[in-house]
Amino acid sequence: MNRVAILSVALAIIAIGSPALSQSVAPPPTPPDTVVDTIHGVEVVDPYRWLENGADPDVQAWTEAQYRYFRAYVETCPGRDELAQRITDLMAVGSIDAPRVRGRHYFWKERQAGQDHAVLYTRRGLAGEPRVLLDPNTFSDDGTVALDWWYLSPDGSLLVYGTSSSGSELSTLYLMRTDTGEPLADTIPYTQFASIAWRPDNAGFYYSRFPTPGSVPEGESQYYRRIYYHELGTAWEDDPLIFGEELGKADWPSVTISPDGHHLFVVVYIGGARSQLYYLDVTAVADTFRLISGPQDALFSVEPLDDRFYVYTNHRAPNYKVYRGSYVRPDITNWWEVIDERGYRLESIRTIAGHLIGHYLENVSSRLELFTARGAPVTQIDLPTIGSVKSIYGEPDGSEMFFLFQSFNHPPTVYRYDFEKEALEVRRQLDVDIDFADFEVNLVRYKSRDSTPISMFLVGPAGAARDSARPTLLYGYGGFNVSQKPYFSKTLALWFEQGGLFAVPHLRGGGEYGEAWHRAGMLEHKQNTFDDFIAAADYLVAEGYTSREQLAIQGGSNGGLLIGAVLTQRPDLCRAALCQVPLLDMVRYHEFLVARLWVPEYGSAEDPEQFAYLYEYSPYHNVTDSTAYPAVLITSALSDTRVDPMHARKFAARLQAANAAETPILLRIETKAGHGAGKPTSQYIVEATDRWSFLFKALGLSVDSPN
Repeated sequence: MNRVAILSVALAIIAIGSPALSQSVAPPPTPPDTVVDTIHGVEVVDPYRWLENGADPDVQAWTEAQYRYFRAYVETCPGRDELAQRITDLMAVGSIDAPRVRGRHYFWKERQAGQDHAVLYTRRGLAGEPRVLLDPNTFSDDGTVALDWWYLSPDGSLLVYGTSSSGSELSTLYLMRTDTGEPLADTIPYTQFASIAWRPDNAGFYYSRFPTPGSVPEGESQYYRRIYYHELGTAWEDDPLIFGEELGKADWPSVTISPDGHHLFVVVYIGGARSQLYYLDVTAVADTFRLISGPQDALFSVEPLDDRFYVYTNHRAPNYKVYRGSYVRPDITNWWEVIDERGYRLESIRTIAGHLIGHYLENVSSRLELFTARGAPVTQIDLPTIGSVKSIYGEPDGSEMFFLFQSFNHPPTVYRYDFEKEALEVRRQLDVDIDFADFEVNLVRYKSRDSTPISMFLVGPAGAARDSARPTLLYGYGGFNVSQKPYFSKTLALWFEQGGLFAVPHLRGGGEYGEAWHRAGMLEHKQNTFDDFIAAADYLVAEGYTSREQLAIQGGSNGGLLIGAVLTQRPDLCRAALCQVPLLDMVRYHEFLVARLWVPEYGSAEDPEQFAYLYEYSPYHNVTDSTAYPAVLITSALSDTRVDPMHARKFAARLQAANAAETPILLRIETKAGHGAGKPTSQYIVEATDRWSFLFKALGLSVDSPN
């Protein structure tokens, strides 16, 4: 029987099968079509190579069969209707963010109840009447066109922004006047993840974009990001290339400019652990960009002012420090240190109101400090609890600063700091129907496989005793220097309402404890990330917080790789797993979409030494036949421009074929979504209901009967 016939039978069986879909019902059949590659002398077997081609009608039919199989499982979750209603109610509270400042004008995004997307507002003065500037809810009938990013001109009179459809993040750039809302005729395509630097006279801006199709080899238009200059009112096709002609195809330049427009900087990121800093004096005749950071294996970012610039870096400082530079002698050998490295990570710096604002992570909780322009301590801003700061905004010559603070048990709150009065005030707090006194946040520590101490946030019912019957969700990421800071999640409230425990370990590969922590979980050390997560699960069980039967694990993207690796290395670890938008075939991952950008983080099978460790842990290649795996839900989306859905398809097929248990291995691929950005609230509610339905059913929970 050929593929089409097999898939047709599968669809028919699912369509007429038991609506309850007991765990003994077999998943749709997936005929193997094995390919064997010899890589560096090793035979690598790939039984489901055919599932890589998402445009193949057979693959599309197979995906549809998998979706129906998934639907038949989650639709019968006890209390699913109540779950859906509670998630809808929780999402109705909306969202807020801190405002960006341009003189006496403020600009911010806010989503209100019933809206799919946050709306961009503006007001004049702190007490001014809010006015809608951009409403993404009007961009499309189905809510799948989103506002990706936005940049204001120095005086706030012009706005440049990007939109994309179906979560693809393939942005087109537009411009508008902020006083009237009048659109300008200028549009620029191929501006995914754009970096923008406005000239102070508003005549134009420097920006990043990708090449036009046909100007680079086929299939590589997602590489070769370069910096161009656009003069307002001109055709984008005539925009001159400013920087990047000699860069490698996977290098990632971003641009920034001093307030007076005289000094232009480009930071080129080479993977997640290294960057280079280039400088151009715009006023100099026939000047060219010069590399000022040297060949150091470190990360650099820059905050330029008119008479000086600051560099935030981990050069010779794994926890980061700050240097000050002069435009007269801008090279690294002439920088002088203004903020020294501490025993905990400096997360970022900003230049606001003549001060340096240092955002630190101490025990993975935000600490906000003010320094003079020469780095002398001024004051520490008192924050309400364990939590995290984001969206720090203000002008270099202004008198106020805004930031957003949040935590697992603290709703997003916008604060304003008045530098003249040295006073902090709450400007706004998200109004939520949740009693935060009912749960608490604790930081615990445990030892990984190699005895390295690992910290972990535990969030759950206040004062509750340890209980092996308590449902527990263990979430992990561990990569790309990303820190897992405390955050506010509306839908986690329903987990806590069931008496559930939420655990977030700070795995090596992340940025919680500086660059050394990051490098201890990348390339040949990636196994440390998996070991740290496995040790977290074992700790929760050994200490009586939960049991294997009540433990679920979750991760997305790089965290999806984590879940895949943990499943194949320790299938006994838990009862259920959520593996979202994952990387799973680590032998071929670099051949799809933008994945060559991640070779500095993971390595590549093209290198013999890197192939050895990638193949050793690659989840797809380490699924073992006749093994009892937990219940697994693998999710992806067709418009994902970062991680190809082929990973999810191949891994699901391989797990289904190997699973010796009666647990379900499910695949859910969204048709009008991407890696996660730009998703309308209505779509998020449907997906969240499906995820929680899977978890509740797999763990034997019911909304009607809290544990």
